[in-house]
Amino acid sequence: MEMLFEYLKAFAVGGLLCVIGQILIDYTRLTPARILTAFVVAGVVLGALGLYQPLADWAGAGATVPLTGFGNLLAKGVRKAVAEKGLLGAFTGGFTAAAGGICAAVFFGFLVAVIFKPSDKNR
Repeated sequence: MEMLFEYLKAFAVGGLLCVIGQILIDYTRLTPARILTAFVVAGVVLGALGLYQPLADWAGAGATVPLTGFGNLLAKGVRKAVAEKGLLGAFTGGFTAAAGGICAAVFFGFLVAVIFKPSDKNR
């Protein structure tokens, strides 16, 4: 029963983040790229203020998988690197913390492109 509650929390929080994104698409003139960027920046800001990690601890994948979770990961990596390396860590911490996820995204994007032969939509 506890496992079901974990799934429901993740679904509710992830769904709420999607609802916020959909409302921004429907009722503002923001482009999807700007909304995605805003989500990452919101994750960085909330992570830097220490407000996002409690949500991520409570909601699990519902808060860590969306783009706000990526922003939080960047903030956490920068905070750790600054503590270890000083000012240089502000420039390297985000890359170090997110390297695995970015590499996986590039690799799987390439793999899908090779398998499915993408083409221009305007043809």
